Amino acid sequence: MTESGRWSARSAGVNRETALRSFLQTESGSATVLVIAAVAALVWANLDGAGYERFFGTELAVRFGDVGITQNVREWINGGLMALFFFVVGLEARREFDMGELRDRRRITLPLLAGLGGMAVPVLIYLAINAGQPSVHGWGTAMSTDTAFALGLLALVGRRLPDRVRAFLLTVLVVDDFVALAVITFFYSGHVTLVPVLVAIGTFGVLLVLRRLPIAGRIMGFVTVVLAVVVWGALRAANVEPVVAGLAVGLLTAAYPPASDDLERATGLFRSFREQPTPELARTAQAGLAAALSPNERLQQLFHPWTSYLIVPVFALANAGIAINGGFLATAYTSPITLGILFGYVLGKPVGILGVSWLANRISRGRLQPPVGWASIAGGGAIAGIGFTVSLLIATLAFRGEQLAEAKLGVLSAALCAAALSWAVFAVTGRLAPLPRSRALLGTGETLVDLAVPVADDRDHVRGPAVAPVTIVEYGDFECPYCGQAEPVVRDLLAGHAEIRYVWRHLPLRDVHPRAYLAAKASEAAAKQGAFWPMHDLLFDHQDELRPNDLLRYAETLGLDVEKFTADLRGRWVQSRVADDVESAQLSGVSGTPSFFINGRRHYGAYDIESLTTAVKTAKARALIRSIGEDAEPA
Repeated sequence: MTESGRWSARSAGVNRETALRSFLQTESGSATVLVIAAVAALVWANLDGAGYERFFGTELAVRFGDVGITQNVREWINGGLMALFFFVVGLEARREFDMGELRDRRRITLPLLAGLGGMAVPVLIYLAINAGQPSVHGWGTAMSTDTAFALGLLALVGRRLPDRVRAFLLTVLVVDDFVALAVITFFYSGHVTLVPVLVAIGTFGVLLVLRRLPIAGRIMGFVTVVLAVVVWGALRAANVEPVVAGLAVGLLTAAYPPASDDLERATGLFRSFREQPTPELARTAQAGLAAALSPNERLQQLFHPWTSYLIVPVFALANAGIAINGGFLATAYTSPITLGILFGYVLGKPVGILGVSWLANRISRGRLQPPVGWASIAGGGAIAGIGFTVSLLIATLAFRGEQLAEAKLGVLSAALCAAALSWAVFAVTGRLAPLPRSRALLGTGETLVDLAVPVADDRDHVRGPAVAPVTIVEYGDFECPYCGQAEPVVRDLLAGHAEIRYVWRHLPLRDVHPRAYLAAKASEAAAKQGAFWPMHDLLFDHQDELRPNDLLRYAETLGLDVEKFTADLRGRWVQSRVADDVESAQLSGVSGTPSFFINGRRHYGAYDIESLTTAVKTAKARALIRSIGEDAEPA
């Protein structure tokens, strides 16, 4: 096996993924579990319908003295466990605002409009079909998308889609979740009692204040849990759907990249444990490592697998069970409830999301440009017709008996049809020629640039053609073992793609790699004599030999003027050159190595040859589409 092949096999174990990629992968894995749970509910309800209802109708009580809550199992799941699900939704929404596509506030408008359109059109279709019927009040059932299920099935029906397609759909569905919870709160709650609402608002206000105080992480976590439970209980007592408490607390939890100071502090704590491995230092090191991550990332890592693999499937098991027979199907598929939900989701969602996006683009004369192509929006809009979780939740609030069963059948049928329609859209798109396919999937909009300091040919170290459609910038450390493992992958990538321009920038992690800074200066001293890349390659070929004498030996090997090399190594210019790269890394939010940027966009995930090749092909396609668009513009 080649060196790059060995790294390709090993890199799977290295966690280089963002919260977004991790979120999507968890959803795609849990989609199968959710389908199994829904099928199990249907089988159970049809084999033993009485036992199914008896189990989930069992009452459970939590009491503290004379105060307590009594609900059946289904109500505990729908109002209690689902609050955790919406807490995770709130975490992901906050992450998108802090670190994702929506951190550029100018990009909020189009997903906001698309999300609202994707809810308004299905509601209008439902109202049109149910006009004059008592069932008209159930319009909220045909409105909201199940984020987890939709993203999971999107990963199955569109396996080769760029991550940007899923990211755009996620930002649209964030709006969907907000509006859905507002609808539940204001239209499907019982008679609201004022005093508990004031208690909930006051408690939430206390939580807002405490979040701004310098309180230790674990203590703040415990206080947050207690206050969140109080808010949940107060909303329930006020007859307001309490799941809104989960979303509100999730939105409070900030997301940010690890700071260099926090990483250095964590490194020091780990070193202390390495020198003296005591239980106390182990706890301190563990706490220090966790503290380097944002609370948002820590909580997503903790709760997201539980909500995806347990809570949402349990919700499906408790709510998807309906007794199906020929008579029921004949009645239900002529019922305005079933048809309103079915057509609202299958037709209304893609028409609403795609239509409003197109109108916004036309009315704004191109200023509101979607970050993906129209085929991606159409396919994403189709998969948004899966309204499983929130739709079933609203159905249980709006309907009873036979009407509830008809609503559930509409939701389940819509999910199947929406998945099939999305698959068809992407299958047809996949049959297009390469350039039209890329344009249809990726679009022509400007990408969000993460690289704070653009590449400059007169200062950066560039390998490859001076002008190329794809530029890869790597922030690296000559002593970093992961950079050493990635280096042959980069060489293979450059050897196989002549259209790539590769740029190296220094980020010596001096707290963990004590010789990295001197090695970086040595490469710059060699650059003064026109030998940066030969020195760069030698340093990576001898990562374990970076002492001062080793560096002088490499200078001799390359035929450099050793006296000048030594003087430059100690000079201010070399130090300033390395410091400039480190500063540009900090401005770009980079704190670890290796970190790659492809055409200015941060590359997340594995850096094996397959992952980087895929990213390069996507960047090349977007660059080609952009150049064709520029050539087509009138002078």
